[in-house]
Amino acid sequence: MYAIIRTGGKQYKVQAGDVLQVEKLEQELGKEFDITEVLMIGGETSVIGQPLVKGAKVTVVVTKQARTRKVIVFKKRRRHGYRRLNTHKQDFTELFIKAISADGKSAKAETTPNVVDIAAVRTQRIADKQADRKARAEAAVGGGKAAAETLKAEAKKVAKKKVAKKATAKKAAKKPAKKAGAKKKAAKKATKK
Repeated sequence: MYAIIRTGGKQYKVQAGDVLQVEKLEQELGKEFDITEVLMIGGETSVIGQPLVKGAKVTVVVTKQARTRKVIVFKKRRRHGYRRLNTHKQDFTELFIKAISADGKSAKAETTPNVVDIAAVRTQRIADKQADRKARAEAAVGGGKAAAETLKAEAKKVAKKKVAKKATAKKAAKKPAKKAGAKKKAAKKATKK
């Protein structure tokens, strides 16, 4: 059983157990609510709404409130000295489709929703980085020469990898130069005789 729902001015085909990204909804993380704007119910018997299917609803759970990856917006008008560079991140809400019900029939998801708090994940990642930096600094100061030498050895390995990558990129980029000068000289000698 599937349903076609409308939210955020867009239409989505959903089944029970699907995870869906829609335009930002003002709902709390982990909250369960119903979407009643169901345009069609499909499956063994299809029901098409005019414009909505009466008594149909899709039960969803908010699993994530976040922003998409950065998109570059670049505008240019040739020969007018006009260039504008901007970026954009769109807010979205991720929904887990828990159940679809209409006319006494219903389809329920077999899996459970995985709710992710992006703000908590981000703060944990920052705290981990800070703790790692602090541990490295303490190891360098308190650990003596051995800890400092291991940090230097790691830095050298990273630097060698970067140099090796640049060298391979340069070799791949180089093309054999054409010897146009030799052809011109040969042509001049042939015309003078």
